[in-house]
Amino acid sequence: MIHINENILSMEKNYLFIDIAKRLAAFTAANPDKPLIRMGIGDVTLPLPPVCVDALKRAADEMGVKETFRGYEDSGAGYDFLRNAVSGYYSSKGADISPDEIRINDGAKSDCGNITDIFGDGNTVMMTDPVYPVYADSNKIAGRSIIYADSNEENGFAAMPDPSIHADVIYLCSPNNPTGSVYTKAQLEEWVRYALDNEAVIIYDSAYEAFITDPSVPESIYCIEGAKKCAIEMCSLSKTAGFTGLRCGYTVIPRDITVSVGGEEVRLCDLWARRQGTKFNGVSYPVQRAAEAVFTPEGQRQIHENISYYQRNARLMADTLTSLGIKFTGGINSPYIWLKAPGGMGSWEFFDFLLNEIQVVGTPGEGFGRNGAGWFRLTSFNSYENTAEAMDRLKRLLAGSA
Repeated sequence: MIHINENILSMEKNYLFIDIAKRLAAFTAANPDKPLIRMGIGDVTLPLPPVCVDALKRAADEMGVKETFRGYEDSGAGYDFLRNAVSGYYSSKGADISPDEIRINDGAKSDCGNITDIFGDGNTVMMTDPVYPVYADSNKIAGRSIIYADSNEENGFAAMPDPSIHADVIYLCSPNNPTGSVYTKAQLEEWVRYALDNEAVIIYDSAYEAFITDPSVPESIYCIEGAKKCAIEMCSLSKTAGFTGLRCGYTVIPRDITVSVGGEEVRLCDLWARRQGTKFNGVSYPVQRAAEAVFTPEGQRQIHENISYYQRNARLMADTLTSLGIKFTGGINSPYIWLKAPGGMGSWEFFDFLLNEIQVVGTPGEGFGRNGAGWFRLTSFNSYENTAEAMDRLKRLLAGSA
């Protein structure tokens, strides 16, 4: 008789977005004449930048020629051309990251979950609540002890460390998914001090860094002194450049992050390399060439055109909520709006209210943790026309009652 990982049995039966999909399928089946405006899942709607498409096509053509065909990548860490490009991108932000500290992945979600493999199950893991479900679920699968730092209305959904509480591994996300909040330089300095004092490691999810416009908000944790001794940063091209369907991102583990094992100093980057070498064969060559194009001058120009489009949507959403007197975070430095459900409604109650009354779909905050109760996430990843229509419907529905 086989034994299963019983930790999985203790988890919620369905992933948040599976539950939402079931509700939407039922509504559509019952109301085929009422099309939905989907502002719940953070999937981009604009196509890939042309510079990336061109690079992808050229690389695909190379794969059909014997002399330029690529098989297994030697290191599995990513081709040098892409790691060099990412390193140069960090330099442009004032962060000194060597190419050999960078590993290319198939999107930040995978590495956010898989990074737990290099940490012992006895570690105490801290994450903010509300939380991106992958952080919590991947550690629950491993049976680890999880503690939560409260992000709430009082602190602007930007939890700060409590010096009296010890953690070994810390998950941070800025700009935050789901709340749209960001950490300032001073706040990140406090988190880095906490990690160094506790000999802890920060897993820093910077998937939305390209949306930052405020100069007081660091675009990388490595802009903070001491971070290279305690922080692992993960980034994705999904929202930055529309790679949700291609799957590509990168993880940075500085050589300076070490742990003492049996009197020897062990580098975490070496452990991660060994783990990845065992379970991951790398990202395809054409996708890496498309990713390389993101970091060219033309690529940066094109992706920021798309990002500006989503930022315009976010501003429209923020202006609408402000006019209705509804509290929210995000909308600036972030593609997400995190709003307080009006009239004291619960998150799922507000979800059903918007779905049934105006056919606008968002994400209930309760799905992200205890502190998400009564809050709701909307995304700017839709067309401007749909966003404007959704906001008009919302104003007609809530005007005078918010």
